[in-house]
Amino acid sequence: MPNTARPAAASRLALKETEEEELSRRGYHLELHIGEGSYAKVKSATSDRLHGKVAIKIIHKSLAPQDFREKFLPRELSVLTKVDHPHVIKVHEIMELGSRVYIVMDYAGHGDLLEYIQLHGALSESKVRVMFRQLLTGVQYLHSRGIVHRDLKCENVLLDSKNNIKLSDFGFAREFRQGELSRTFCGSAAYAAPEVLQGIPYLAELYDVWSLGVILYIMACGSMPFDDSNIKKMIKIQLEKKYGFPRSRKVNQDCKDLINQILTPNVTERPTIEQLLQHTFLAQGGASSSSDQVASDNALPQVGTFCTSSVSTSSGVC
Repeated sequence: MPNTARPAAASRLALKETEEEELSRRGYHLELHIGEGSYAKVKSATSDRLHGKVAIKIIHKSLAPQDFREKFLPRELSVLTKVDHPHVIKVHEIMELGSRVYIVMDYAGHGDLLEYIQLHGALSESKVRVMFRQLLTGVQYLHSRGIVHRDLKCENVLLDSKNNIKLSDFGFAREFRQGELSRTFCGSAAYAAPEVLQGIPYLAELYDVWSLGVILYIMACGSMPFDDSNIKKMIKIQLEKKYGFPRSRKVNQDCKDLINQILTPNVTERPTIEQLLQHTFLAQGGASSSSDQVASDNALPQVGTFCTSSVSTSSGVC
């Protein structure tokens, strides 16, 4: 009996080669594998037009769930065509070839913030100040354009060759109107605000603010403020503000105050991006940065994302 599996495999290989050839004809030559998720991967490439290295996010639509293909992917592509800021990853081209979408963006030479902190440990005070200010201005820009991210975490904060912040991954981003409530409970549990974890319709821009507080804590302490292995317990700690700071690391008092202000469970008391930028900690010092401290022993695991929708009503959107 003839082996029918071999021609099928050859066909799939031929299709892959055809797509790589198509990318090559468009001036992009694939190189190293950078990372991957359930239905997307990122590869480095060289660009003939840009005369340098780029990163290409390859989304396999055939592997993705229906709600991603019909709702989240169109939103992400729409957002990417509307943003242009020094601290938001720059997208040069979006292509759809067959069942795959290719997003060509700047190459982040120093990887993501999680990898950086895992390698170097908690950041120096001056580096925290500079990098967090950059992150805030990137998110402030998005909000000013009517865009919320909804999945701010260290893995989605990229660093260029000079350690400048480049905000990335807009898979859960959406456009919003002032005062509009969201009802899609998406993001990463370890970075999620208590109102999101409790399934309460939320103001997405203040959800972003909470996530920024978690990122600031990780920058300054080299560890996570909350343990997401028990969500019910984590929510209780969030609501009672029972998280602490590691004794092994001396954290600037103004930085602690900024973290405490951001991680406010009452959304009516949580500060805006504009208020955060005026905080004493960020007003101190200049733009210079010093070397990082010795690596911390605290684990910083990769965290997964979640996305569920509540019962829809006229007052909320996904």
